[in-house]
Amino acid sequence: MKPMPELSPRRRLLVLAICCMSLLIVSLDVTVLNVALPSMQSDLHASTSGLQWTIDAYTLVLASLLMLAGSTADRIGRKKVFMAGLVVFSAGSLLCSLAPSLELLIAARMVQAVGGSMLNPVAMSIITNTFTDPRERARAIGVWGAVVGISMAAGPLLGGLLVESVGWRSIFWLNLPVGLVALLATLRFVPESRAPKARRPDPVGQLLVIALFGSLTYAIIEAPEAGAATSGPFAAVALAALLGLLWYEPRRTEPLIDLRFFRSVPFSGATVVAISAFAALGGFLFLSTLYLQNVRGLDALHAGLWMLPMAVPTFLCAPLSGRLVGSRGPRLPLLIAGLAMTTSGVLFAAFDAETSDGTLFLGYALFGVGFGFVNAPITNTAVSGMPRSQAGVAAAVASTSRQLGQTLGVAVIGAVLAAGVNASSYRDSFVSAAVPGWWILTGCGLVVLALGAVTTGSWARRTAERTAERLEAPDVREAAGVSA
Repeated sequence: MKPMPELSPRRRLLVLAICCMSLLIVSLDVTVLNVALPSMQSDLHASTSGLQWTIDAYTLVLASLLMLAGSTADRIGRKKVFMAGLVVFSAGSLLCSLAPSLELLIAARMVQAVGGSMLNPVAMSIITNTFTDPRERARAIGVWGAVVGISMAAGPLLGGLLVESVGWRSIFWLNLPVGLVALLATLRFVPESRAPKARRPDPVGQLLVIALFGSLTYAIIEAPEAGAATSGPFAAVALAALLGLLWYEPRRTEPLIDLRFFRSVPFSGATVVAISAFAALGGFLFLSTLYLQNVRGLDALHAGLWMLPMAVPTFLCAPLSGRLVGSRGPRLPLLIAGLAMTTSGVLFAAFDAETSDGTLFLGYALFGVGFGFVNAPITNTAVSGMPRSQAGVAAAVASTSRQLGQTLGVAVIGAVLAAGVNASSYRDSFVSAAVPGWWILTGCGLVVLALGAVTTGSWARRTAERTAERLEAPDVREAAGVSA
């Protein structure tokens, strides 16, 4: 295969802009949707578990397919897979806007997620192959990270405006023109590229991952309404799939998930931090949206405005966190993130922060600071000490952990809320029913804080170095055999 031609500076910026467009519509889709949940609940007569599925059907499929999409793009061509992702995501968005029932909306969200899985990890591969200079690449990835902050800041307000002026279906129309422009621009400006040596498919591992994530999420969401008799078998399937992965994956030469990665304490810590932080985000957005609209009685626009104290600090702190990671390492950003998220959770859990405008504002702002600081060190810590040839796979596992965390956050917090809230006195019972959920989010913050301290020291770095040596050894032996 011929190497990818060197692009002009203007062409490289165009490629970056196209990739950022794909990230923007995928990221906006999550924050915009949360503001629309109460309107969708009323229009489609959805239960709390139904609302959970509108979010989790998307993040669940995304988490299950991210690594498959990345390896497929390396093998058959990143441009091809990226364009296919734009088409499928846009088609899924159109189906969402036309869905006449909750069940069909959930199915359309899953179609969206199939397309979304082909966008973000593939776009990151395109960026890293387009920007070959390390300093240029760092700046490009910084712009990429800022787009996530923009989506967090703009999503609630944009969603509120659309829901109030046009209706909840319009939040999906937003993706159509952006997707079309990105598709045409990709066709014209993005060069094709493939990995020199792509990983082989692992269909058994992929099926086990889907069974694990899907069964676990179903068991959690449906437990409050269906009971143990219905959810228990799905929990058993999840356990069997986990045991199957632990047995099968180490026996493959190129597994979907290389379990040797988890011998690195920084990598294992980054995985758990990602799950915890994004579980907190998913649960936080779910509880806040329902409280602001269903309990306080705010319309979607004013609920979106109330989310700005959380979104703006996220946007401002994300680039600062990136600079701190570059200059001082991941420990300080993780400690700040864990402390801020824990404090926010305690305000809501112990002091009913949502019942006063001042404490509500403070709780939202603290969570925004915490989440703004946590994202940059996750990927950095995941790939810390890894061989360069394995860094992409390590980053893909971190991305999957983010989506899995958000899925579990909505599932667990929604299940706790559904178990405690009284349908006949929803407004009166909501605050007390949400308290266990806020304590769970506090626990997620404590996990980030503890692992930020434990997994970033010299002992942790030594485990990463030993893991890298083990991972590099087979490649070194193979290269020696070829040269001989």
